[in-house]
Amino acid sequence: MIELDLKQEQEILHEAELFATREIRPYARQIQKQQSIPRSLIHAMAERGYLAASIPHEYGGMGLGPKAYGLLTEVFGKALPAVRSLLTVHTSLVSETLVRFGSPDQKSSWLPKLVRGEWIGAFGLTEPEVGSDAKNVKTTWREEADCYVLNGKKKWITFGDIADVFIIVASQEGRSTAFWVERQFDGVQTQAIEGVMVGGETGIAEIDLDEVRVPKSHLIGRMHEGFEYIVSSALDQGRYSIAWAGLAIAQEALDSMVTYSRKRKQFDQKLSHFQLIRGMIGDAVTKVHAARALCLRAAELREAKDPQAVMETTIAKYFTSKIAVEVANDALQVHGANGISSEYPVSRLYKEAKILEIIEGSSQMQQEMISHYGLKTYYKRGGGL
Repeated sequence: MIELDLKQEQEILHEAELFATREIRPYARQIQKQQSIPRSLIHAMAERGYLAASIPHEYGGMGLGPKAYGLLTEVFGKALPAVRSLLTVHTSLVSETLVRFGSPDQKSSWLPKLVRGEWIGAFGLTEPEVGSDAKNVKTTWREEADCYVLNGKKKWITFGDIADVFIIVASQEGRSTAFWVERQFDGVQTQAIEGVMVGGETGIAEIDLDEVRVPKSHLIGRMHEGFEYIVSSALDQGRYSIAWAGLAIAQEALDSMVTYSRKRKQFDQKLSHFQLIRGMIGDAVTKVHAARALCLRAAELREAKDPQAVMETTIAKYFTSKIAVEVANDALQVHGANGISSEYPVSRLYKEAKILEIIEGSSQMQQEMISHYGLKTYYKRGGGL
Protein backbone atom coordinates (compact mmCIF):
# COMPACT_ATOMS: atom_id res chain seq x y z
CA MET A 1 0.00 0.00 0.00
CA ILE A 2 1.38 3.40 -1.00
CA GLU A 3 1.24 6.07 1.69
CA LEU A 4 1.33 9.77 0.86
CA ASP A 5 3.71 11.98 2.77
CA LEU A 6 2.66 15.22 4.42
CA LYS A 7 3.89 17.37 1.55
CA GLN A 8 1.89 15.38 -1.02
CA GLU A 9 -1.27 15.63 1.10
CA GLN A 10 -0.78 19.39 1.53
CA GLU A 11 -0.39 19.80 -2.24
CA ILE A 12 -3.62 17.88 -2.85
CA LEU A 13 -5.48 20.03 -0.31
CA HIS A 14 -4.06 23.22 -1.82
CA GLU A 15 -5.14 22.17 -5.30
CA ALA A 16 -8.59 21.30 -3.93
CA GLU A 17 -8.87 24.79 -2.42
CA LEU A 18 -8.03 26.32 -5.79
CA PHE A 19 -10.51 24.04 -7.55
CA ALA A 20 -13.28 24.94 -5.09
CA THR A 21 -12.51 28.64 -5.45
CA ARG A 22 -12.54 28.56 -9.26
CA GLU A 23 -15.02 25.82 -10.14
CA ILE A 24 -17.55 25.70 -7.31
CA ARG A 25 -17.91 28.93 -5.34
CA PRO A 26 -18.69 31.18 -8.35
CA TYR A 27 -21.50 28.84 -9.39
CA ALA A 28 -22.92 27.90 -5.98
CA ARG A 29 -26.06 30.04 -6.26
CA GLN A 30 -26.68 28.87 -9.81
CA ILE A 31 -26.35 25.22 -8.79
CA GLN A 32 -28.80 25.73 -5.95
CA LYS A 33 -31.24 27.53 -8.23
CA GLN A 34 -31.08 24.78 -10.85
CA GLN A 35 -31.47 22.13 -8.11
CA SER A 36 -28.78 19.89 -9.60
CA ILE A 37 -25.03 19.44 -9.61
CA PRO A 38 -23.84 19.61 -13.23
CA ARG A 39 -22.42 16.36 -14.55
CA SER A 40 -19.56 18.43 -15.92
CA LEU A 41 -18.58 19.37 -12.35
CA ILE A 42 -18.86 15.76 -11.20
CA HIS A 43 -16.63 14.66 -14.08
CA ALA A 44 -14.13 17.42 -13.32
CA MET A 45 -13.93 16.24 -9.71
CA ALA A 46 -13.50 12.65 -10.84
CA GLU A 47 -10.69 13.61 -13.22
CA ARG A 48 -8.79 15.15 -10.33
CA GLY A 49 -9.36 12.12 -8.13
CA TYR A 50 -11.63 13.78 -5.58
CA LEU A 51 -14.40 11.20 -5.93
CA ALA A 52 -11.87 8.56 -4.90
CA ALA A 53 -9.92 10.61 -2.39
CA SER A 54 -10.01 8.00 0.38
CA ILE A 55 -9.84 4.96 -1.92
CA PRO A 56 -6.51 3.06 -1.97
CA HIS A 57 -4.12 3.57 -4.88
CA GLU A 58 -4.49 -0.05 -5.98
CA TYR A 59 -8.07 0.71 -7.03
CA GLY A 60 -7.24 4.03 -8.69
CA GLY A 61 -7.88 6.27 -5.70
CA MET A 62 -5.82 9.02 -4.06
CA GLY A 63 -5.19 6.99 -0.93
CA LEU A 64 -5.75 9.88 1.47
CA GLY A 65 -5.69 8.96 5.15
CA PRO A 66 -8.56 9.92 7.50
CA LYS A 67 -7.11 13.31 8.46
CA ALA A 68 -6.39 14.49 4.92
CA TYR A 69 -9.74 13.15 3.72
CA GLY A 70 -11.50 15.01 6.52
CA LEU A 71 -9.74 18.23 5.58
CA LEU A 72 -10.68 17.68 1.93
CA THR A 73 -14.30 17.19 3.02
CA GLU A 74 -14.11 20.51 4.83
CA VAL A 75 -12.80 22.26 1.72
CA PHE A 76 -15.77 21.16 -0.38
CA GLY A 77 -18.22 21.55 2.51
CA LYS A 78 -17.31 25.21 2.85
CA ALA A 79 -17.62 25.84 -0.88
CA LEU A 80 -20.98 24.08 -1.36
CA PRO A 81 -22.49 21.45 0.97
CA ALA A 82 -24.16 19.64 -1.94
CA VAL A 83 -20.73 18.87 -3.41
CA ARG A 84 -19.56 17.65 -0.01
CA SER A 85 -22.60 15.37 0.01
CA LEU A 86 -21.21 13.72 -3.10
CA LEU A 87 -18.10 12.74 -1.14
CA THR A 88 -20.16 11.56 1.84
CA VAL A 89 -22.44 9.32 -0.22
CA HIS A 90 -20.50 8.29 -3.32
CA THR A 91 -17.10 7.98 -1.64
CA SER A 92 -17.63 7.27 2.07
CA LEU A 93 -20.87 5.26 2.01
CA VAL A 94 -20.62 3.44 -1.32
CA SER A 95 -17.01 3.22 -2.51
CA GLU A 96 -15.45 2.69 0.92
CA THR A 97 -18.06 0.03 1.69
CA LEU A 98 -17.11 -1.78 -1.52
CA VAL A 99 -13.42 -1.56 -0.58
CA ARG A 100 -14.12 -3.10 2.83
CA PHE A 101 -16.68 -5.74 1.98
CA GLY A 102 -16.59 -6.33 -1.76
CA SER A 103 -15.13 -9.49 -3.27
CA PRO A 104 -11.97 -9.20 -5.41
CA ASP A 105 -14.09 -9.50 -8.57
CA GLN A 106 -16.54 -6.87 -7.37
CA LYS A 107 -13.75 -4.44 -6.57
CA SER A 108 -11.95 -4.94 -9.87
CA SER A 109 -15.19 -4.63 -11.87
CA TRP A 110 -17.01 -1.83 -10.07
CA LEU A 111 -14.50 0.39 -8.27
CA PRO A 112 -12.84 1.76 -11.44
CA LYS A 113 -16.21 3.02 -12.67
CA LEU A 114 -16.90 4.71 -9.33
CA VAL A 115 -13.40 6.18 -9.22
CA ARG A 116 -13.73 7.62 -12.73
CA GLY A 117 -17.21 8.99 -12.08
CA GLU A 118 -18.74 6.78 -14.78
CA TRP A 119 -21.05 5.53 -12.06
CA ILE A 120 -22.52 7.62 -9.25
CA GLY A 121 -23.42 5.57 -6.20
CA ALA A 122 -26.16 5.94 -3.58
CA PHE A 123 -26.86 4.09 -0.34
CA GLY A 124 -30.38 2.69 0.04
CA LEU A 125 -31.15 2.22 3.73
CA THR A 126 -33.88 4.65 4.85
CA GLU A 127 -37.53 3.85 4.08
CA PRO A 128 -40.89 5.65 4.40
CA GLU A 129 -41.50 4.03 7.80
CA VAL A 130 -37.91 3.29 8.83
CA GLY A 131 -35.35 5.93 9.71
CA SER A 132 -33.43 5.58 12.95
CA ASP A 133 -34.85 2.06 13.38
CA ALA A 134 -32.51 0.85 10.66
CA LYS A 135 -32.46 -2.76 11.83
CA ASN A 136 -36.09 -3.19 10.82
CA VAL A 137 -36.11 -2.36 7.11
CA LYS A 138 -39.23 -3.52 5.29
CA THR A 139 -37.68 -4.04 1.86
CA THR A 140 -37.54 -7.81 1.35
CA TRP A 141 -35.49 -10.28 -0.64
CA ARG A 142 -35.93 -13.90 -1.59
CA GLU A 143 -33.62 -16.35 -3.26
CA GLU A 144 -34.28 -18.06 -6.55
CA ALA A 145 -32.11 -20.47 -8.52
CA ASP A 146 -30.09 -17.85 -10.37
CA CYS A 147 -30.71 -14.59 -8.52
CA TYR A 148 -32.11 -12.70 -5.54
CA VAL A 149 -35.44 -10.86 -5.94
CA LEU A 150 -35.97 -7.55 -4.13
CA ASN A 151 -39.24 -5.78 -3.33
CA GLY A 152 -39.79 -2.59 -1.38
CA LYS A 153 -39.39 1.18 -1.25
CA LYS A 154 -36.55 3.39 -0.09
CA LYS A 155 -36.97 7.08 0.74
CA TRP A 156 -34.82 10.16 1.37
CA ILE A 157 -31.98 8.63 -0.63
CA THR A 158 -29.37 11.29 -1.41
CA PHE A 159 -28.41 11.16 -5.12
CA GLY A 160 -31.10 8.52 -5.52
CA ASP A 161 -32.56 10.25 -8.57
CA ILE A 162 -29.28 10.44 -10.47
CA ALA A 163 -27.31 7.44 -9.16
CA ASP A 164 -26.32 4.66 -11.51
CA VAL A 165 -25.83 2.07 -8.77
CA PHE A 166 -27.21 1.52 -5.29
CA ILE A 167 -26.26 -0.47 -2.23
CA ILE A 168 -29.69 -1.67 -1.12
CA VAL A 169 -30.28 -3.10 2.34
CA ALA A 170 -33.10 -5.65 2.40
CA SER A 171 -34.46 -8.01 5.04
CA GLN A 172 -35.48 -11.63 5.28
CA GLU A 173 -37.04 -12.87 8.51
CA GLY A 174 -35.65 -9.95 10.46
CA ARG A 175 -32.06 -10.27 9.22
CA SER A 176 -30.65 -7.84 6.66
CA THR A 177 -28.43 -8.34 3.64
CA ALA A 178 -26.82 -5.81 1.29
CA PHE A 179 -27.09 -5.99 -2.50
CA TRP A 180 -25.48 -4.12 -5.38
CA VAL A 181 -28.35 -2.92 -7.56
CA GLU A 182 -27.90 -1.20 -10.91
CA ARG A 183 -30.39 1.33 -12.20
CA GLN A 184 -30.68 -0.59 -15.47
CA PHE A 185 -32.18 -3.62 -13.71
CA ASP A 186 -35.86 -4.19 -14.52
CA GLY A 187 -38.15 -3.06 -11.72
CA VAL A 188 -35.95 -0.20 -10.45
CA GLN A 189 -37.65 3.20 -10.55
CA THR A 190 -36.76 6.46 -8.84
CA GLN A 191 -38.80 9.57 -8.16
CA ALA A 192 -37.27 12.86 -7.04
CA ILE A 193 -38.69 14.24 -3.78
CA GLU A 194 -39.69 17.86 -4.33
CA GLY A 195 -40.21 20.66 -1.86
CA VAL A 196 -37.29 19.80 0.43
CA MET A 197 -35.96 22.57 2.65
CA VAL A 198 -32.41 21.89 1.58
CA GLY A 199 -30.44 19.44 -0.54
CA GLY A 200 -32.51 19.64 -3.70
CA GLU A 201 -29.28 19.72 -5.71
CA THR A 202 -28.42 16.22 -4.47
CA GLY A 203 -31.29 14.43 -6.19
CA ILE A 204 -33.00 13.20 -3.01
CA ALA A 205 -35.43 10.51 -4.11
CA GLU A 206 -37.62 7.52 -3.46
CA ILE A 207 -36.54 4.21 -4.96
CA ASP A 208 -39.18 1.64 -5.88
CA LEU A 209 -38.04 -1.96 -6.17
CA ASP A 210 -40.59 -4.20 -7.87
CA GLU A 211 -39.49 -7.81 -8.38
CA VAL A 212 -35.93 -6.64 -9.06
CA ARG A 213 -33.79 -9.61 -10.05
CA VAL A 214 -30.26 -9.19 -8.71
CA PRO A 215 -27.49 -11.55 -9.88
CA LYS A 216 -26.00 -13.69 -7.12
CA SER A 217 -22.63 -12.10 -7.85
CA HIS A 218 -24.11 -8.80 -6.58
CA LEU A 219 -24.39 -9.84 -2.93
CA ILE A 220 -22.24 -7.49 -0.82
CA GLY A 221 -20.50 -9.10 2.12
CA ARG A 222 -22.10 -12.05 3.88
CA MET A 223 -25.74 -13.02 3.81
CA HIS A 224 -27.86 -11.99 6.83
CA GLU A 225 -25.12 -9.72 8.19
CA GLY A 226 -26.01 -6.52 6.38
CA PHE A 227 -26.72 -4.45 9.45
CA GLU A 228 -24.08 -5.83 11.79
CA TYR A 229 -21.25 -5.20 9.36
CA ILE A 230 -22.09 -3.22 6.25
CA VAL A 231 -24.66 -0.77 7.63
CA SER A 232 -22.78 -0.21 10.89
CA SER A 233 -19.52 0.37 9.03
CA ALA A 234 -21.11 2.60 6.40
CA LEU A 235 -22.82 4.73 9.03
CA ASP A 236 -19.52 5.12 10.87
CA GLN A 237 -17.87 6.24 7.63
CA GLY A 238 -20.77 8.58 6.96
CA ARG A 239 -20.66 10.07 10.45
CA TYR A 240 -16.99 10.80 10.04
CA SER A 241 -17.73 12.70 6.84
CA ILE A 242 -20.63 14.54 8.47
CA ALA A 243 -18.48 15.51 11.44
CA TRP A 244 -16.20 17.40 9.05
CA ALA A 245 -19.26 18.72 7.20
CA GLY A 246 -20.50 20.31 10.42
CA LEU A 247 -17.09 21.85 11.00
CA ALA A 248 -17.09 23.15 7.41
CA ILE A 249 -20.42 24.92 7.81
CA ALA A 250 -19.50 26.33 11.21
CA GLN A 251 -16.16 27.62 9.89
CA GLU A 252 -17.77 29.16 6.79
CA ALA A 253 -20.43 30.79 8.98
CA LEU A 254 -17.75 32.15 11.30
CA ASP A 255 -15.78 33.51 8.34
CA SER A 256 -18.92 35.21 7.03
CA MET A 257 -19.85 36.59 10.44
CA VAL A 258 -16.43 38.11 11.06
CA THR A 259 -16.08 39.52 7.54
CA TYR A 260 -19.53 41.11 7.58
CA SER A 261 -19.09 42.56 11.07
CA ARG A 262 -15.81 44.21 10.07
CA LYS A 263 -17.35 45.82 6.97
CA ARG A 264 -20.90 46.69 8.01
CA LYS A 265 -21.56 49.97 9.83
CA GLN A 266 -24.40 50.88 12.18
CA PHE A 267 -24.56 54.03 14.31
CA ASP A 268 -21.30 55.17 12.66
CA GLN A 269 -19.43 52.13 13.96
CA LYS A 270 -18.42 48.81 12.52
CA LEU A 271 -20.55 45.99 13.90
CA SER A 272 -17.38 44.38 15.18
CA HIS A 273 -17.01 47.25 17.67
CA PHE A 274 -20.22 46.36 19.53
CA GLN A 275 -19.69 44.27 22.63
CA LEU A 276 -22.66 41.94 22.06
CA ILE A 277 -21.47 41.18 18.53
CA ARG A 278 -17.96 40.51 19.80
CA GLY A 279 -19.45 38.14 22.37
CA MET A 280 -21.17 36.16 19.62
CA ILE A 281 -17.94 36.01 17.65
CA GLY A 282 -15.99 34.88 20.71
CA ASP A 283 -18.45 32.06 21.34
CA ALA A 284 -18.36 31.03 17.68
CA VAL A 285 -14.55 30.92 17.60
CA THR A 286 -14.53 28.74 20.71
CA LYS A 287 -17.11 26.33 19.29
CA VAL A 288 -15.31 26.01 15.95
CA HIS A 289 -11.96 25.37 17.62
CA ALA A 290 -13.52 22.72 19.86
CA ALA A 291 -15.22 21.09 16.87
CA ARG A 292 -11.94 21.00 14.94
CA ALA A 293 -10.18 19.39 17.89
CA LEU A 294 -12.81 16.64 18.02
CA CYS A 295 -12.56 15.99 14.28
CA LEU A 296 -8.78 15.79 14.44
CA ARG A 297 -8.98 13.48 17.45
CA ALA A 298 -11.32 11.15 15.56
CA ALA A 299 -8.96 11.27 12.57
CA GLU A 300 -5.97 10.42 14.74
CA LEU A 301 -7.71 7.37 16.22
CA ARG A 302 -8.97 6.21 12.82
CA GLU A 303 -5.47 6.40 11.40
CA ALA A 304 -4.23 4.32 14.33
CA LYS A 305 -7.12 1.87 13.78
CA ASP A 306 -8.03 2.34 17.43
CA PRO A 307 -11.41 0.76 18.39
CA GLN A 308 -12.18 3.97 20.29
CA ALA A 309 -12.38 5.77 16.93
CA VAL A 310 -16.01 4.77 16.41
CA MET A 311 -17.19 6.50 19.58
CA GLU A 312 -14.95 9.52 19.06
CA THR A 313 -16.41 9.83 15.57
CA THR A 314 -19.93 9.72 17.01
CA ILE A 315 -19.04 12.41 19.55
CA ALA A 316 -17.50 14.58 16.84
CA LYS A 317 -20.54 14.18 14.56
CA TYR A 318 -22.93 15.05 17.39
CA PHE A 319 -20.96 18.11 18.48
CA THR A 320 -20.14 19.58 15.08
CA SER A 321 -23.68 19.22 13.76
CA LYS A 322 -24.95 20.92 16.91
CA ILE A 323 -22.54 23.86 16.81
CA ALA A 324 -22.98 24.25 13.05
CA VAL A 325 -26.60 25.17 13.73
CA GLU A 326 -25.63 27.51 16.57
CA VAL A 327 -22.87 29.33 14.70
CA ALA A 328 -24.92 29.60 11.49
CA ASN A 329 -27.80 31.00 13.54
CA ASP A 330 -25.56 33.65 15.11
CA ALA A 331 -24.01 34.48 11.74
CA LEU A 332 -27.46 35.07 10.31
CA GLN A 333 -28.32 37.25 13.32
CA VAL A 334 -25.22 39.38 12.78
CA HIS A 335 -26.22 39.87 9.14
CA GLY A 336 -29.66 41.11 10.19
CA ALA A 337 -32.14 41.40 7.33
CA ASN A 338 -29.37 40.69 4.85
CA GLY A 339 -29.05 37.26 6.43
CA ILE A 340 -32.26 36.02 4.84
CA SER A 341 -31.17 37.10 1.37
CA SER A 342 -29.64 34.65 -1.08
CA GLU A 343 -27.11 37.37 -1.84
CA TYR A 344 -25.30 36.27 1.31
CA PRO A 345 -24.21 32.70 2.12
CA VAL A 346 -25.52 32.58 5.69
CA SER A 347 -29.12 31.85 4.71
CA ARG A 348 -27.94 28.74 2.87
CA LEU A 349 -25.60 27.75 5.71
CA TYR A 350 -28.41 28.08 8.25
CA LYS A 351 -30.57 25.59 6.36
CA GLU A 352 -27.70 23.27 5.50
CA ALA A 353 -26.61 23.10 9.14
CA LYS A 354 -29.95 21.84 10.39
CA ILE A 355 -29.99 18.79 8.15
CA LEU A 356 -26.74 17.58 9.73
CA GLU A 357 -28.60 17.00 13.00
CA ILE A 358 -30.79 14.47 11.20
CA ILE A 359 -28.70 12.56 8.66
CA GLU A 360 -26.35 9.66 9.52
CA GLY A 361 -28.18 9.30 12.81
CA SER A 362 -30.16 12.08 14.48
CA SER A 363 -28.67 14.06 17.35
CA GLN A 364 -30.99 12.23 19.72
CA MET A 365 -29.66 8.87 18.54
CA GLN A 366 -26.12 10.15 18.96
CA GLN A 367 -26.95 11.26 22.49
CA GLU A 368 -28.22 7.78 23.29
CA MET A 369 -25.07 6.15 21.98
CA ILE A 370 -22.82 8.60 23.79
CA SER A 371 -24.75 8.24 27.03
CA HIS A 372 -24.40 4.44 26.96
CA TYR A 373 -20.68 4.90 26.48
CA GLY A 374 -20.51 7.46 29.29
CA LEU A 375 -22.50 5.32 31.74
CA LYS A 376 -20.14 2.42 31.13
CA THR A 377 -16.86 4.31 30.96
CA TYR A 378 -17.18 6.82 33.75
CA TYR A 379 -18.89 4.71 36.42
CA LYS A 380 -16.72 4.51 39.53
CA ARG A 381 -17.42 1.43 41.58
CA GLY A 382 -17.52 2.10 45.26
CA GLY A 383 -17.73 5.85 44.74
CA GLY A 384 -19.69 7.93 47.25
CA LEU A 385 -22.76 10.01 46.62
